[in-house]
Amino acid sequence: QVHVAETGGGLVQTGGSLRLSCAASGGIDSTYSLAWFRQAPGKQREGVAGLDSDGSTRSSISMKGRFTISRDNAKNTVYLQIHTLEPEDTAMYFCAAARTPQPLISPLWDYWGQGTQVTVSS
Repeated sequence: QVHVAETGGGLVQTGGSLRLSCAASGGIDSTYSLAWFRQAPGKQREGVAGLDSDGSTRSSISMKGRFTISRDNAKNTVYLQIHTLEPEDTAMYFCAAARTPQPLISPLWDYWGQGTQVTVSS
């Protein structure tokens, strides 16, 4: 059974950093594309960054610079490093997997985790 699980969220101060992890199992392997999305209260889910099996990456324009996605295929894990956190980054962060490369549009992704909460205090 497919399982996607995010960890690493928490409460951090403005200007701090976090690294989120997402472990995938149950048939999700290195051929899948993996991505991070986030959803703040009262807002729509938005894509943060994606990483394909060939190493190609994509990110939302607004996310460029402070968010870095990477993966460890041996561990079937994808990471999201967030630098210089801002209160506007407060959101639930979700990991998603897709069988083929997809744009950062939520309905196009096949499997989802439950999310990990990131809260940035001012």
